[in-house]
Amino acid sequence: MHAEALLELRKFVAPEFVFGPGALSLAGRYARNLGSRRPLVVTDPGVEDAGWTERALASLREAGLAAVVFDKVTPNPRDREVMAGAEFYRAEGCDAIVAVGGGSPMDCAKGIGIVCSNDRHVLTFEGVDNVETPGPPLICVPTTAGSSADVSQFAIINDTTRRVKIAIVSKAMVPDASLIDPAATTTMDRDLTAHTGLDALTHAVEAYVSNAHSPVSDLFALEAVRRIGANLPRALEDPTDLPARSGMMLGSMYAGLAFSNAILGAVHAMAHSLGGLKDLPHGLCNAILLEHVADFNFAAAPERYADVARALGAQVPEGAPLDERKAATLEGLRAFKRRAGVDVGLADLGVTPRDLKALAEFAAADPCMATNPQEPSCEDIIAIYEKAL
Repeated sequence: MHAEALLELRKFVAPEFVFGPGALSLAGRYARNLGSRRPLVVTDPGVEDAGWTERALASLREAGLAAVVFDKVTPNPRDREVMAGAEFYRAEGCDAIVAVGGGSPMDCAKGIGIVCSNDRHVLTFEGVDNVETPGPPLICVPTTAGSSADVSQFAIINDTTRRVKIAIVSKAMVPDASLIDPAATTTMDRDLTAHTGLDALTHAVEAYVSNAHSPVSDLFALEAVRRIGANLPRALEDPTDLPARSGMMLGSMYAGLAFSNAILGAVHAMAHSLGGLKDLPHGLCNAILLEHVADFNFAAAPERYADVARALGAQVPEGAPLDERKAATLEGLRAFKRRAGVDVGLADLGVTPRDLKALAEFAAADPCMATNPQEPSCEDIIAIYEKAL
């Protein structure tokens, strides 16, 4: 660690959280302690089918709370879904929100909360520190080990008019409590396990190489890489392996604490653009882009990328020429991605060369690009997309 890093002013925000099997059953107690009598449960049909929504509702009922459910949430949550949820919250006289699900329900829940407390359209909060009044009490119960929305100050919402994902970044977006129950991830299928796990890995990598990193975010980011590297292959091999699921959940939480404070980089900026314009799976887009962005960024943060690769188990020789260290690092990232079963390119998802200019323009304007270790031009971004096709 460079001495100058200890002399820079940094802040670190995190919610209260409970980690471990059984945390989900505390939803009722936490909602009641936050003063709620009629919480809104924000979830999606897949989480309902898996049974986790009902388990949260049972806990809320046991605590004497009259919960209502809003489940009109899709992957890459839309602005209109947030506004519909806010209307439902008001109509039902709700006083708190419990989000049960992956990143989409949690981001939608965050949006619903600030819309209700500020009486503004969700898209008006785009950017950093634009939330004047915090939302009502928010409890998050994550059911994927990937998005880390349960510990972050981010919400990502799809602007359906401009066809771009917007980032809302504010301390007001940090949940009041996060109930992190690894058992709730055991119903994910293999693809979702892989894509969300690689999303968590990307969070950790981008936070570690970010130009806004700090000694505290570094601690969480690098340990997240180690946890994900050790546990994702095991979780993929046996979805019911609770120690592996717990290791992944812990890795995802560490990654979230890191990126919530160090922010992200070009991988996420480019993935947000793909999600907005083409409505593609976020975690898979991150997985495809990661090695190509690392290739572009490597010279700006060679030791940090090498640290990441070593944490994944790659052999990156110290003191070797830059090109040799870069090749070993990129191969380490590719090898781990292959172990997770991801061997497709953007072209396999329907992206064509004629899409790239618009995608690059949206990515260049994404706030995550500000903390990328090397500033790319639109032409650079197009070239990265081309390599990922």
